[in-house]
Amino acid sequence: MTPTLTALLCLGLSVGLRTRVQAGTLPKPTLQAEPGPVIPAGSPVNITCQGTLGAEEYLVYKEGDTSPWKTQKPRHPGDKATFSITHMSDRDASVYHCYYLSRTDWSERSDPLELVVVTGSYSKPSLSALPSPVVTSGENVTLQCGSGVGYDRFILTKEGEDRFSWTLDSQHTTGQYQALFLVGPVTPSHGWTFRCYGCYSYRPQVCSQPSDTLELLVPGVSGKPSLLAPQDPIVASGQNLTLQCRSDVGYDRFALWKEGGQDPTQSLVLQPQAGLSQAHFPLDPVRTSHGGQYRCYGGHNLSSEWSAPSDPLDILVAGWFYDRPSLSVQPGTTVTSGENVTLLCQSQTWKDTFLLSKEGAADPPLRLTSKPQAQQYQAEFSMGAVTYTHTGTYRCYGSRSTSPYLLSHPSDPLELLDSDYTVENLIRMGVAGLVLLVLGVLLFQARNSPGRIHDAART
Repeated sequence: MTPTLTALLCLGLSVGLRTRVQAGTLPKPTLQAEPGPVIPAGSPVNITCQGTLGAEEYLVYKEGDTSPWKTQKPRHPGDKATFSITHMSDRDASVYHCYYLSRTDWSERSDPLELVVVTGSYSKPSLSALPSPVVTSGENVTLQCGSGVGYDRFILTKEGEDRFSWTLDSQHTTGQYQALFLVGPVTPSHGWTFRCYGCYSYRPQVCSQPSDTLELLVPGVSGKPSLLAPQDPIVASGQNLTLQCRSDVGYDRFALWKEGGQDPTQSLVLQPQAGLSQAHFPLDPVRTSHGGQYRCYGGHNLSSEWSAPSDPLDILVAGWFYDRPSLSVQPGTTVTSGENVTLLCQSQTWKDTFLLSKEGAADPPLRLTSKPQAQQYQAEFSMGAVTYTHTGTYRCYGSRSTSPYLLSHPSDPLELLDSDYTVENLIRMGVAGLVLLVLGVLLFQARNSPGRIHDAART
């Protein structure tokens, strides 16, 4: 065979192979990575090319290479082939495609699979949900992956059975590099747990450490739990506070979420008591950041669904403003049942809201908007016609609408007394004292007259 003819044959074979791979007529395969396309360095990963029944050969290409990365001819024609990487490294990070051969024809090229390695060399970004990680079923939510480091793109991954990933170029806004991923519509029947990664354009498949995990909480319709604060919901900064979430449904776990916060705090159920499942969420010590509105949710270990939310519980932190208002009562601290009474809370510094609390009361504090009066700010809490249920010890606090859960120091305590109730108590106390006095006299006479008692017994 002449050299010219040999060269032409080689060229023809080369062109023929390239043509039949790139211009196949069989349906394109799918290419997937297990456990996912984002792999920590040193970890194993399997790449599966899924074709059609009867496929005789599978080829996987790295982007930019003219020769196959790996090939596989199954002993028996099948519909898929799996290629393994035992220790993921920078060299394996790339974009992959696959083809399959069935008899004499090649398939179309698969969609690309981007395999990313996480080396830990770059700092992790942050991941948050906008406007909240608590999302109503059927709605969408925006996940923000951001970093002060100048990453060129971000990758968002969803964990769980239906895992997948998205990639977006970063946007630069005021010293922050970020990408906004629109997710949804969400449903309570699926888990919604995410991480994100930052990558540079010069090494697009070598990325940062993962962000902290973000789990979306999608409330369902099962029975709502109760959220309780064992002590007064108004607490001083530095005190200890534990919130209790409980239910008679028999949940295995609870989640506590503060409105405006990020990832809900989760806790396993304590030993059930009296048929109630419960979990404790300590806020120790209380800081100003703990002030806000809280709800809790119940869930089961074998399900991603959460319950309906508990009723909201406001936690108010006192001592944010160093001054304290004054509290007075009109017409006086001792009143008659049926008399109209007003409690007056005043402050010499600007407060646009005042709160009135009663010691030991189960109801939340009363709130009123302040009014300027004679170089002071004040609110008048009308108690209406009082009864003995209004008696007790009261305190008031000042606040501002810009930080409604942060309060001033409390006013001095004011004790409200019902004169009728007081008279009734005095009468009862007088009668009880008289009875005790008579019993004491009789006892005294009995002890000092033993002979009379003995003689009386003989007769």
